[in-house]
Amino acid sequence: MSYKINDACIACGACAAECPVGAITEGDGKYEINPDECIECGACAGVCPVEAPVQD
Repeated sequence: MSYKINDACIACGACAAECPVGAITEGDGKYEINPDECIECGACAGVCPVEAPVQD
């Protein structure tokens, strides 16, 4: 089950910097996770200050 970023995202970029496969990109007002690239490692969730990445 891949991760997605909810509306709590503050667009700080911490998740994108931590993603080992580059599945996270900056979107319109928040970051987005490509579900086809996500390897479900949870690294993004571990560094997010607002707990925006959640399992889909």
